[in-house]
Amino acid sequence: MQRLVSPVLIALIAALLVWTGVSTLGQYLRTPMALEQAQELEVPRGSRFGQVVQQLASDGVLRHPWWLRGYARVTGRGHAIQAGEYLLGPGATPLDLLEMLERGDVRTRSVTLIEGWTVRQALLQLAKAERLQSLLGAVDERSLLQALGVDSEPGRSAEGLFFPDTYLFSGQTSDRDILLQAYQRMQTVLDEEWAKRSEGLPYQTPYEALTMASIVERETGVPDERGRIAGVFVRRLQLGMRLQTDPTVIYGIGARFDGNLRKADLQDESNPYNTYARAGLPPGPIALPSREAIHAALHPEPGEELYFVARGDGSHHFSRTLEEHQRAVTKYQILQRRGDDYRSRPAASKSGR
Repeated sequence: MQRLVSPVLIALIAALLVWTGVSTLGQYLRTPMALEQAQELEVPRGSRFGQVVQQLASDGVLRHPWWLRGYARVTGRGHAIQAGEYLLGPGATPLDLLEMLERGDVRTRSVTLIEGWTVRQALLQLAKAERLQSLLGAVDERSLLQALGVDSEPGRSAEGLFFPDTYLFSGQTSDRDILLQAYQRMQTVLDEEWAKRSEGLPYQTPYEALTMASIVERETGVPDERGRIAGVFVRRLQLGMRLQTDPTVIYGIGARFDGNLRKADLQDESNPYNTYARAGLPPGPIALPSREAIHAALHPEPGEELYFVARGDGSHHFSRTLEEHQRAVTKYQILQRRGDDYRSRPAASKSGR
């Protein structure tokens, strides 16, 4: 039903406009507010239009707030404003304000989760994000899935289950919202890539493929090498060889790692992520893998290489035989050896990360 407006109210508004020196309502609605620079406006959930208008009037931004409230009442507008953080720029008019609140043109910010990061690094990034509400507190990767309300296998870590990307958010968004979005995005990407996987891969589940993808992500310094690195690891699994990759060992050491991977670390069978002492894939991912790393793990490049060693510029030298690999290790890393060095070992990879 069309809203009926009292002729007396319209006459009163017109009279007051003239009394305050505003010739027409249109002139008032299109006259810029008193903003010399951009100003943030926070509209809490449940706020009414009149409350927002009065707050801006109290701040000295909006003159004659009753005109704007009267206009909204006469036209039946302002009943469905949206909560959030807004940015009012110089030149913004009362009508701009009303339309902005009705459309929900909230200010957006962004937070980026980087591929190759651990969940702990992602949580620290979210904690530093300006205006992102913190609901998770000091939760760790072991209890994170439960805190998010995500169904998972008992005891499964949240590591690797969040898609690395840039996420936009408004003032009403929480760290939990971002992680749920990243989790759902990872599930979608993993399902899509798993459905198109190559045949004959040594994975029984998408989670195992995700684990391999995280290793590929941590070992890759040059994006074009992802498929080739994945090929080395897949062939080693198929041949019953141990992966022997440093990033998994380092991940298992955790906060105790001081930057120097020692012989004792490689012999530590108590580390479930020690791919020198244990055969097969580690228990789970070690980082957040990109779509490209997931694709590489599910589409490894064919070949005969079983080893690779870092050249020092981010790229790797790939070898088919142990003898060739040992010569490459000597060539590229002999000058870097010191103390209890680990880089001269014959192994699948020496990324030094």
